[in-house]
Amino acid sequence: MFEVKEKPRLVERAFLLAVILREEERASAENLLDELDELVSNLGIKIFGKRVIRVRKTYPGYLLGKGKFIEISEVVRELGCDVIIFDNELSPSQQRNWEAESKVLVIDRQEIILDVFATRAQTKEAVLQVKLARLEYSLPRLRRAWSHLGRQRGGGVTQRGEGEAQIELDQRLVRDQISATKKEIKQVAKTRKTSRKKRLRIPLPTVALVGYTNAGKSTLLNQVCDSDILAADKLFATLDPTSRQARLPNGEKIILTDTVGFIRKLPHRLVDAFRATLEETLVANLLLHVVDLSNPQFEEHMQTTLAVLGELGAEEKEILTVFNKIDLLAEDELGNLKVSQNHKSGNAVFLSCRSGLGIPDLLQVIEIKLGLQRKAKEYFIPHEEYKLIVKMRKEGCLADETPADTGTIVRAYPRDRMLDDLKQYET
Repeated sequence: MFEVKEKPRLVERAFLLAVILREEERASAENLLDELDELVSNLGIKIFGKRVIRVRKTYPGYLLGKGKFIEISEVVRELGCDVIIFDNELSPSQQRNWEAESKVLVIDRQEIILDVFATRAQTKEAVLQVKLARLEYSLPRLRRAWSHLGRQRGGGVTQRGEGEAQIELDQRLVRDQISATKKEIKQVAKTRKTSRKKRLRIPLPTVALVGYTNAGKSTLLNQVCDSDILAADKLFATLDPTSRQARLPNGEKIILTDTVGFIRKLPHRLVDAFRATLEETLVANLLLHVVDLSNPQFEEHMQTTLAVLGELGAEEKEILTVFNKIDLLAEDELGNLKVSQNHKSGNAVFLSCRSGLGIPDLLQVIEIKLGLQRKAKEYFIPHEEYKLIVKMRKEGCLADETPADTGTIVRAYPRDRMLDDLKQYET
């Protein structure tokens, strides 16, 4: 059976290329090339050159004009590169034209992101979602993978003409794989939905972490929940949603969920493929938009995240902006950013996930946003009624307890259903 295979690992030396139409796009294009540089490096490919080229118009054959095509091809040959990677999206015909004449592999940003996702996928759901995205990306590009495009002979007596082209057979096989993979994803999504329903039966508010890749979402989850999920300084370190229980200062418990990070020029097919995973954002009571404040492009990153949330239908959810990595900024720079971002974002929280600075402030704001902020009450619970303390602990409303001779002194934030049971013990 036909399978979509990864590009040969012989690829070692890359040349990065971005094409722009206006000179004012150059700064943004250079930043995107730096980001592409990091993505490519994560795949173990070394960068031997990169360039931003301005053109008056794009061309259907090569995206660039013929003169620029020849110029880039000569530079690539001199550098000994074996792959050209475009930050722009290339059509299948443009890839074929470049490869036919430059004699090196030519791919675009989308394929790099797909490859990075493929190396990071761990669970069955993530593997299936990446597989689906890769199959859909490869379908119109199959001709590039084959040289035996001759036609097969018809097999029956009445079939005197030529049969299907090999490419048509392969396309049909890929379409069958796409259909089968979609069915598998639906089945896995049902399992996730069942797990989510069970979790939602527990009366705990849910908070989802969203944001640009490498903004610090996993590190924040580890800090708040005292967990140890993978949190690495690289793009797309984690792909699967991870949920952990956290306790707020008033003793209330919440479910905190980490989600896959976003990136500029994220292929739509990946958004669609990971829709089941990203549905965690739709059922959350509150979204924490984590932003890397130390990144010069953080405002563009914020816009990218909000745009993807819009595609998912989550733009109406309440969003709290969390500016991370303040420990990497000078005091005067941080002060200016606080003034400007509070003006733009409304109330925002500034913190450092790595050092823990500002985490208590975040938890207090979450209390307010979820409507959980209440005054603590003090009770004296006799030893024979210790079951009430057990119940408070189970519901997450117990702040602290102090043993006494004839009972226990507790400070708690009881919910309405427990107030009657505790009224006679209030001090």
